[in-house]
Amino acid sequence: MSKKKVIEVVKDILNPFLIANGYELFDAEYVKEGKDWFLRIYIDKEDGISLDDCEKVSNYLSSKLDEVDPIETNYLLEVSSPGIDRPLIKDSDYVKYKGRIVEVFLYKAINSEKVITGVLEGLERNFIILSDENQENINIPRDIVSKVKLAVIF
Repeated sequence: MSKKKVIEVVKDILNPFLIANGYELFDAEYVKEGKDWFLRIYIDKEDGISLDDCEKVSNYLSSKLDEVDPIETNYLLEVSSPGIDRPLIKDSDYVKYKGRIVEVFLYKAINSEKVITGVLEGLERNFIILSDENQENINIPRDIVSKVKLAVIF
């Protein structure tokens, strides 16, 4: 079964449980690292994710995957939160985190910079819009962006 198909099956199994328990599926990935396969599930909820939440989802999913057995190879199941430096993946993330400080990692430098930090102003057409420390907008073409994540400020 392809990696994409595995993720689709897992989402189909997991989504009703997540919704019923007040969680949302932030992301899922099925990847090979070295000789091992990992099924990673990232969950979220409004007031944050605890270790108990991860355990609850892991136990449910593990049980259901044992019943259905859709994955042919051995794998390790990991369930966690996306973390405080969570990546912005979906377009809705750019609405949800508007006004927060983000780090934008680029494939191609802008003004000799490959990492740009600023306040997220939004996503328009194919541009991520940040404001810098001078409140000037920076429009970053999405096709040169490798990753966007919330900045962790101490």
